[in-house]
Amino acid sequence: MPVNDGRPGAPSDSRGDGFAGGCVSLIVLLIEIPVALLLGLASVIRGWGRADEQTVAPQMDWVPILWLGGFTLGVLVIAVVFLCSAHPFAGAVQLLLAAVALLFTIAAWHDQYERAHPPPPPTRSGMPHAPSGT
Repeated sequence: MPVNDGRPGAPSDSRGDGFAGGCVSLIVLLIEIPVALLLGLASVIRGWGRADEQTVAPQMDWVPILWLGGFTLGVLVIAVVFLCSAHPFAGAVQLLLAAVALLFTIAAWHDQYERAHPPPPPTRSGMPHAPSGT
């Protein structure tokens, strides 16, 4: 039960202070931004030099997808902790960051899927998979 000291003007202890939530959110963001930049840099460096290596379609590289998915999951866990510990502002910021990280995860998956499944080459008529009986 929240303590209100019996005074009508005293704030309730059931919700976190907005300033404290903002400070906590800023501190966590200052930690998460370099981690996200390192994940992005590692993903880019990992992809260098592989564009001209193979003539056949390569398999999907799941490492960047799993890294970004793990980062997204970690941000979601932090958001839930903030929301449960009466810091709604910090939790909302973390939920927005998790949504952005999820978009990057989906984009990485789509990029890897397109790389592993290239479109078929065109046939003589210019149409892929044109029937040969006509």
